[in-house]
Amino acid sequence: MAKEETTGANRSIGQNVGLLLGVMLFMAILLSLDLDPERPAATRMGAVAALMAVWWITDAIPLFATALLPMVLFPLMGILPGGKTAPIYVNSTIFLFIGGFMIALAMETWALHRRIALFIIRIIGGGPSRIVLGFMAAAAFLSMWISNTATAIMMMPIGLAIVTQLESRFEAKEVRRFTTALMLGIAYACSVGGVATLVGTPPNLSFARIFQITFPDAPPVAFGTWFLMGFPLSVTMLLVIWVLITRVFFRTPAHVRVGSGVIEKAYARLGAAGFEEKVVLVVFFLTALLWVFRTPLQLGILTIPGWSSLLPHPKMIDDGTVAMTMATLLFLVPARSPGADSVSVMPADVVRRLPWNIVLLFGGGFALAKGFQVTGLSEIIGGRFRGLGDVPPVVVILIICLAITFLTELTSNTATTEMILPVLASVAVAMRMDPLLLMIPATLSASHAFMMPVATPPNAIVFGSQRLRIADMARAGFLINLLGVVIITTVFYFIGTMIFGIDPHAFPKWAAVGSGAAH
Repeated sequence: MAKEETTGANRSIGQNVGLLLGVMLFMAILLSLDLDPERPAATRMGAVAALMAVWWITDAIPLFATALLPMVLFPLMGILPGGKTAPIYVNSTIFLFIGGFMIALAMETWALHRRIALFIIRIIGGGPSRIVLGFMAAAAFLSMWISNTATAIMMMPIGLAIVTQLESRFEAKEVRRFTTALMLGIAYACSVGGVATLVGTPPNLSFARIFQITFPDAPPVAFGTWFLMGFPLSVTMLLVIWVLITRVFFRTPAHVRVGSGVIEKAYARLGAAGFEEKVVLVVFFLTALLWVFRTPLQLGILTIPGWSSLLPHPKMIDDGTVAMTMATLLFLVPARSPGADSVSVMPADVVRRLPWNIVLLFGGGFALAKGFQVTGLSEIIGGRFRGLGDVPPVVVILIICLAITFLTELTSNTATTEMILPVLASVAVAMRMDPLLLMIPATLSASHAFMMPVATPPNAIVFGSQRLRIADMARAGFLINLLGVVIITTVFYFIGTMIFGIDPHAFPKWAAVGSGAAH
């Protein structure tokens, strides 16, 4: 997920510098550049993009506030009328996010996410390394469907309870390796779990919508198609990280044994699953199935037909429709538990609890992509990269993954994705390459930042436990970053291309039409 908004009475020096730098760059581009005399709006769009990029990177003002700039600047600068800019902020992708988040909030309301986590840990747990694997598997699974921030907040106290038990039996220095492995495992699993699904992390949803805006004639990216690629990548990264933090960096001494009492007591305190929990579990399970199997799935020579083809108007159904349908069902089922605060299974205050700042951040990225398209700025940027056409695609993918991975150590992954994807789309068109070859790896890399506490909310949350040292996170995270670049490149190039029907050496017709390259 995107980083937390900066709060506090005073701006930092970096924020003040970013605020001023953004305005200066904006004015400099407007007054001294002419990107294309035949398309003056492209220069004005470049100024807006530069302003938003600097303010997003430096967090000069809240990220969502920067995302609202197109609503003000597009009409004023003749880029796009206000009446056409506003609808960009609200679309089916936004409702996919809102519907998925509402179901996640219902899970949290009735503690279903806690039951799922403890159940997975009980099944996998055993020795110290298996306990870590259990926590990581639970965190990764939950992060596929709910906020990775919420997952980390829930998992950390459970992990600390085990750490406290060990510290009462062994010396703190003997337990420290296990503690570090467990805390890092929780944080890292929250990040890699989210890449498995379109709703798991905001960059994935940003990609799906920006791709559709930039290339309207291309087949939209469906939930099930993404899952076929994202899930194997997520599992691979999870296992690699587990081996590294438990066997290489922080191997627990053999005599330090973890008792199962804490987990068993925590699970017993949950009691029997209530009516509301069961309802949410059924809806959650059905939603996942409906998302995955909505469109046909290509499994090698086997094709699984999509259920939407059985409906009278299959092309009018998308993943957002599914999300809102299933979330609405939870409002229709009355709560039965004595003393329940909510009338229905879905709590009435769910709208107030939705992350509207992320919704607006999405909209700003979508507007940015539309501005690139309608002003011709995409073509102009792409033209600067035509010389890269002879570079092997796998090399380009590797470089992009490396750059995005380390950039998001210091910047919002959502804002970074929304800044870079329109540019990468232009570069791909200029190189006569399928845009998905660049856009998907960049999106995946935005969720693979493991070095710094500020890189992701889960990193910050576990670091806040005061059981970690920055040096430990940076040392392990640097190697995992590098391995992540290699794994993303390999999995996508050899598996993702087959799943998405990408020919690395062919330029699809929809890319030429959508980008304007055909004109």
